[in-house]
Amino acid sequence: MRTNLYFKVEIEHEASEKPEKLGSEIRRQLLKMYAVREVELAGVTAAED
Repeated sequence: MRTNLYFKVEIEHEASEKPEKLGSEIRRQLLKMYAVREVELAGVTAAED
């Protein structure tokens, strides 16, 4: 059985940190820690305060 899970993740980061790089790191950790088959970063948006 396969199941797709969808998450919305809001993070705080320094202006010098690229959101795409942070997303790639989260993806890498999911693949490593949970042995998932596939992880895709679907998009990046800026959150307003």
